[in-house]
Amino acid sequence: MPFMDHFLPTETKAAYAVEFESLKKGSMNVWEYHMEFARLSKYAIHMLPTVEARVRQFVQGLSPLVINEAATAALNSDMNYCKMVAFAQAIETRKLKNRMEHQSRSKAQPANNIGGSSGSSGSGRFSI
Repeated sequence: MPFMDHFLPTETKAAYAVEFESLKKGSMNVWEYHMEFARLSKYAIHMLPTVEARVRQFVQGLSPLVINEAATAALNSDMNYCKMVAFAQAIETRKLKNRMEHQSRSKAQPANNIGGSSGSSGSGRFSI
């Protein structure tokens, strides 16, 4: 525990522990969530007696975007906290990229049909 934390009032430490218990990723990205998790976890070490408990607590606060894959990965016996953070970041990045690509395709699709139908009554340029 850092030197300054040693002098925090007990009430403040208890408030940080409660904040840690209810910590959720929410609108933060995985890295921001990890940083807040790491900052607050030192006030709730009683909740994290093992590496598995730390990983489990981290996964429980993740967003629906990544929680299912992260929870499955947490079952892996060699999954530690650092690996889980990296894994969750990779999932988040991949899923956000896929979502943006899907949205781009969805927006571009209606524009392709402007000016005519795709049936056989068209100009015939694309006939085989």
